[in-house]
Formats: sequence, structure tokens, C-alpha cells
Amino acid sequence: MSFKQPRSIQVVIFERHTPAINYLLLKRVASHGGFWQSVTGSLEGDETHTQAAVREVLEETGILAIPANLIDLGITNTFEIAPQWLSRYAPGVTHNEEVCFALEASGAEEIRMDCLEHDEYLWVDYARAMELLFWESNKRALAAIHSLLSETMS
Repeated sequence: MSFKQPRSIQVVIFERHTPAINYLLLKRVASHGGFWQSVTGSLEGDETHTQAAVREVLEETGILAIPANLIDLGITNTFEIAPQWLSRYAPGVTHNEEVCFALEASGAEEIRMDCLEHDEYLWVDYARAMELLFWESNKRALAAIHSLLSETMS
């Protein structure tokens, strides 16, 4: 059996409509929690975090990301793996390390979700995204890119 790596990525996708900034949220299918989140996923094989981010953005949204366009948020979340997912990891693995990125979308992309993982998506402003996001790790990454974008727009 091949175990999942306890290393993952998160990518907050945003688009700017001056002066508004909207963020893309994906809703997990009910069988996987039914919560709102950013793009997330585990590293596969010997992928780097950047390679995993590019792959996951494409798989989960249909957006083709270019590595140079990923914004490294300088955040690495470490969190306990939920009990229902522990069997996917090697025995004794209890925590996951998640490196966070952001990516600006042009707004012209058609979102094509992986229907096995997500069943809805929304473009929402910062306040609404913070209300909808379930995981604190997602909120931390969203706050970081929102702060960065607010600084550059003022």
C-alpha cells in the first residue's frame, strides 16, 4: 500500500476588479466534509511544493498556473490530521505540513472542478470568504494574501 505524504499545499486564487478583490472558494463534496476551502492537495512522488501547487490548481479548477506566477505566502501550516483520514498515512504519522501560495487569475478562466472532490465554487469578497472558510489554515492564508494585496493597492 502506498501512503499519502504528510506534506501538502494550499493555493488561494484571487482576481482583481478594481478596487474589489474576489477570492475563489471550492465546496468539498458532502462525503468529504461539505466545507468551503481554497485549492489544497498533497504532494505526490518527488514533487516540489511548487509542482504540486501547479498540478492541484489545474486538477481542481482547470486553471493552468505558471510556477513563476505563484506567490509564496511564507506560511507553513502544521496541523493534526483528522482521525477519519489517518489510515491514508503511514503508521505513526499524525500531523501534516502545508505550504501556502496565492495565484492571481485573470477572471476569464472557466472553472472546471473535479466533481469527485468539489461540487460548487464561488467568487466572493474577503469578508464573505472569511465567513465561509472552514479551516483556520485557509483563513490564515487568505488573510496573508489579502493584507499583501491591500498594501499594494493603497
